[in-house]
Amino acid sequence: RGVTVTPPPPSPSFRTRSTVTQHPCPTMACLSASFSLAAVASKRAAVRTKTRSTVRCSAKTDAFVAKVEKAGKVAFSGLAASALIASSAGAVTYDELQGLTYLQVKGTGLANTCPVVETGEKGSTIKAGDYALEKFCMEPTSFTVKEESSFKAGESEFTKTKLMTRLTYTLDGMTGSFKVGADGSVAIQERDGLDYAAVTVQLPGGERVPFLFTLKEFTGKGNTSQFGGDFVVPSYRGSSFLDPKGRGGSTGYDTAVGLQGKSDADELQKENNKNVAALKGSAVFNVAKYDVVTGEIAGVFESIQPSDTDLGSKAPKDVKVTGLWYAQLQ
Repeated sequence: RGVTVTPPPPSPSFRTRSTVTQHPCPTMACLSASFSLAAVASKRAAVRTKTRSTVRCSAKTDAFVAKVEKAGKVAFSGLAASALIASSAGAVTYDELQGLTYLQVKGTGLANTCPVVETGEKGSTIKAGDYALEKFCMEPTSFTVKEESSFKAGESEFTKTKLMTRLTYTLDGMTGSFKVGADGSVAIQERDGLDYAAVTVQLPGGERVPFLFTLKEFTGKGNTSQFGGDFVVPSYRGSSFLDPKGRGGSTGYDTAVGLQGKSDADELQKENNKNVAALKGSAVFNVAKYDVVTGEIAGVFESIQPSDTDLGSKAPKDVKVTGLWYAQLQ
């Protein structure tokens, strides 16, 4: 009872409350501040300031630079809103587009647009003769899909869609022949170039419609103000494409594995027998301007073509494409 007990000294790893150093802010608060948008933006700006190199601009005037920026904003706004917007005021001419560098075009959407003809006359001023069609370009401005009416006696009509594809749907660099007769008649033939582009649109109900926007082997007739004709629409997928069950047109299984007993069933004929046959489409072109000096010609177009058939397993839908077109007659 008379013994005095002395407590042991604290171990080196033990710290009393008075020796703990308080952090300026709680842990979660610090993490939130370090990963906040403002902090990331400031760090990104500091890195860009140190590493970004100076880009040399080939534009000659401030007005032209503003015009290019406006055109890029128009194209980008169409992508952001998932709608296509065409504005001739925001487009650039062929010479202006050729004067831009890669970095000036990158990310602006100008690569997906066709040049415009600012000054010109009507198509009737085109002289008779045989011309080479060069730099033929088609820029869609709207995609609509024909749907059956929900009413029993209603008529089918084209419905507006939402674009699901990035800015890669313009046809460009196409070549062909353009013949003008003495009476003003026109005969046009498309031969080569980037004449197809895979596009997917979405209907208001959520159904997605893929199709191959194309103008392959277009043959048209008319006059110098308007001409039209038919073209070939290749299959959206090739014969070597395999479906989820391994079936294809020229390779893969003949029937679905595990359903050998129903290989000849009528409901599976379209799924088993792949069809990659090409279909037909039609297009009409209106001539708005023609530059006699440069040979540039431009206007608007409208085409109707079938959508993807999933290698023949479903019926195609009619897709109407409207937009702007540009070409050079040499």
